[in-house]
Amino acid sequence: MENQKMNTGRETENVFTSKKKKEEAFNCKPTSAFISAAWTALFIGMISYCVGLWNADMWLNEKGYYFTILLFGLFSVVSVQKSVRDKQEGIPVTEIYYGISWFTTIASILLLIIGLWNADMELSEKGFYGMSFVLALFSAVAVQKNTRDIKFLDRKEK
Repeated sequence: MENQKMNTGRETENVFTSKKKKEEAFNCKPTSAFISAAWTALFIGMISYCVGLWNADMWLNEKGYYFTILLFGLFSVVSVQKSVRDKQEGIPVTEIYYGISWFTTIASILLLIIGLWNADMELSEKGFYGMSFVLALFSAVAVQKNTRDIKFLDRKEK
């Protein structure tokens, strides 16, 4: 009976040691596959959105509106991700900047929705713009996160 307890204790100790080694080996660095997927998704989202605009049957000022919304949205989500990450890492972020980042992100999405709602387009075309916009925004966040993770780990190693 006593031997069983001792073996169980050793097994438990080995499990904890094994988990600790795995945690030390895992450094949260994004894999090259995930980095590639994020960049690919970003380019696919942006390029498909822009190709759709290029081929669209709309006035140049309408195309400019939708293109500006894309740029505005991309900048806004990167700004939100940076603010959130800065706070997480203990880097000071003013509440006004943090709030403006979120406000502009929401505003860009709402402006696209309002523009598409009122646009004289087929429903499938509206869906195309919406999906490529969301793909571009989401992947921009992923690219920014990967960039910050790599930079953070590089600083930590020095």
